[in-house]
Amino acid sequence: MADARTLIVPHAEVERLLPMAECIDVMGEALAAATRGEALLPLRQVLRLHSGRDAFALMPAILGSAIGAKVITVFPGNDATPYESHIGVILYFDDTHGRLLAIIDASSVTAIRTAAVSGLATRLLSNPGASRLALLGAGVQAMTHLEAMCAVRPIQQVAIWSRSTDRRAHFVTWARQRFALEVVACDTAADAVRGADVICTVTASRSPVLQGAWVAPGAHVNAVGASIASARELDTEAVEQSLLFVDRRESAMSEAGDFLIPRDEGAVDNAHIRGELGELVLGRVAGRTDPAQRTLFKSLGLAVEDVASARLIYERALATGAGTWIELGGLRPVP
Repeated sequence: MADARTLIVPHAEVERLLPMAECIDVMGEALAAATRGEALLPLRQVLRLHSGRDAFALMPAILGSAIGAKVITVFPGNDATPYESHIGVILYFDDTHGRLLAIIDASSVTAIRTAAVSGLATRLLSNPGASRLALLGAGVQAMTHLEAMCAVRPIQQVAIWSRSTDRRAHFVTWARQRFALEVVACDTAADAVRGADVICTVTASRSPVLQGAWVAPGAHVNAVGASIASARELDTEAVEQSLLFVDRRESAMSEAGDFLIPRDEGAVDNAHIRGELGELVLGRVAGRTDPAQRTLFKSLGLAVEDVASARLIYERALATGAGTWIELGGLRPVP
């Protein structure tokens, strides 16, 4: 009998179905596949709202036999409300009949897979013994990035900075309960990053929160928070002094203010991008070649990451009985 049911996977079930360590490996496989040309991946379509402050975005991709699209709103101002800043769904289809197999909460997937990609970059680019982590930003991405960094490096000390003292305090309490680590809140970003081996910028800032002068030799930076051409979290020196890698060149050339603004200033050119993460995974480009080099991964987020995550979640849900089945339609009416 033909089956037209669709599986609904809510936020509460995604974390169990998409564990961080496994997601890091899945992201490596997805980005390598994209580099090999095994994915269809257009640039995301973004409609700006409220004078450009907020956004409605569509991110479709086909990865092998997996077809999907993330439909999401991004409202940075939600940080001051009960609502998440990223709200939406991932639609996951089969490639035989085009059936809608699953509708999956997008905010939880985005939180996990974004940090997982940073974890992959940190595994590929940071010094193996990196133990001191600095987090600029204290929201959901700071939480998932702490988990991802601990999954790939022997993190022992964590310094957290946020403009909000309440959020800093909440993060410290949460992290100390979740991890056996030394966690401290800092009054300034400069204090947080001093001596850090790995730095993750996960803020909603549109102007630099990290200065290159603060970044120690040998440090690795994951720049995550800014995703439009007019916004950046890093100053020009931080980019200019680093070996720069991106998730995708085409996306970086269009949306990465952390790169585009220094380029427009004449500080760097397109050749400053050393490679994509997928190229690093496949060994097509070299990463760090000296322990004293500063490395930088500019993250934007790609639809193949969402589709790869959705495929794993769907397969896990089928195997464990997770989610809720609904009848949306899709079968021809019988005369």
